[in-house]
Amino acid sequence: MLKNTIKYILILSAAFALSGCGIYGKFENRVDTDIREDAYGADYTAPQDDTLGLASLQWKEMFTDTLLQNIIEIGLENNSNLKVASLQCEEALATLKASKLAYIPSFDASLGGTVAGSVEHGGETWGWSLPLNASWQIDIFGSLTNAKRRAAALVEGSEAYEQAVRSQLIATIATTYYSLVALDAQYAIYLETEHNWKESLKTTKRLMEAGTYNMAAVAQTEANYYGVKASLVDMQTSIREVENSLCSLLGIPSGHIARASLSGWSEPEVISAGIPAIALANRPDVMQAESAYKAAFYGTNQARSNMYPSLRITGTLNFAELLYNAAASLLAPIFQNGQLTAQLKIAKAQQEEAAIQFSQAIIDAGIEVNNLMTGINGAKEKGEYYALQQDALETAVKSTTSLMEHGSTTYLEILTAQTSLLNAQISVIANKLDEINGVISLYQALGGGKE
Repeated sequence: MLKNTIKYILILSAAFALSGCGIYGKFENRVDTDIREDAYGADYTAPQDDTLGLASLQWKEMFTDTLLQNIIEIGLENNSNLKVASLQCEEALATLKASKLAYIPSFDASLGGTVAGSVEHGGETWGWSLPLNASWQIDIFGSLTNAKRRAAALVEGSEAYEQAVRSQLIATIATTYYSLVALDAQYAIYLETEHNWKESLKTTKRLMEAGTYNMAAVAQTEANYYGVKASLVDMQTSIREVENSLCSLLGIPSGHIARASLSGWSEPEVISAGIPAIALANRPDVMQAESAYKAAFYGTNQARSNMYPSLRITGTLNFAELLYNAAASLLAPIFQNGQLTAQLKIAKAQQEEAAIQFSQAIIDAGIEVNNLMTGINGAKEKGEYYALQQDALETAVKSTTSLMEHGSTTYLEILTAQTSLLNAQISVIANKLDEINGVISLYQALGGGKE
């Protein structure tokens, strides 16, 4: 009887399935390919033999400073945000596993007993039963399949999120590290300036005693000297604060961070953003957006599947009496107060939203890469001019200092030359830091940071 019932139900289900082929469709990304190919803008010429660009480097190839490598490894092991992202990925994997187990019949057993007695006849009778209940949903219209595919897409999104956190962590540690290194370089310049201005103050006092300079010159030189001393204190405070910020990222108590010098920065030989359509597919936020689009697609399929009948086979085996029975039922939704239709409309709207957000994610990613490439090239060009400016001002300081010894220049000319040189030296370091941060940010923007 059960076999015939299932046979008729399957025939009826096949008829429904012919009208609902769309519920089995697999995800196809229909976002305009032109957006991906032109994501970096018309002014970018993609290399022919470099698909991923800078992101093809493992992070240890990107950052060759061994001290920085040690710091990044500590951060990857201890950072709380990365740990949370990893746990969220495990949650998504557990959901996917549960959706796969939905194909397997479910069983449950219940032990029951009865006791009966009679006042007239006395005595008692008792009985027991141990039935095993089984339930199995047949995935005729793809409800379970679409749920599984949607769960798989969510896993992809969770893995992309974990990679995004990892990539951001590595980039943030690196930029903070080089900010600290740049502060060291600036501090060294201020120390040298403090020494030079101390010597200038001595010379100014000596010239005042000789009658060449007056007290105003000494006071102005002395004021500038103490201003540099105060700046040294500020820089020491900034260095400690950046060290503490880095310790927080690493998940370790406050303390000194061992580091190299700014000259230890090793720039990758080739800085390329790669081919947009391929390189941006490696970027975590784009991967997340695509996974969300895919999950929404299967969510729509699942909502559509809910409008078709569901086949469920149930059975009971009673061990106490060795009896069994089984039945199959085809449950078709007839009147749900418009809920199923509304759910399908909602799912379709969410799918369209996800498609738009995915397209925008590619556009935003391409613009970010374009800005970073422009910034890096600009920093390199400015670096050449800053270096020439520094050389010219060093010559000016030497000349004015020599003239001062002979009393043929004013103290204002000396102070102006020294102040201009200090500003130029700081600008050289700041511009170099901008260039380094630009390269690091480009590495992150392309999805770099994998082992």
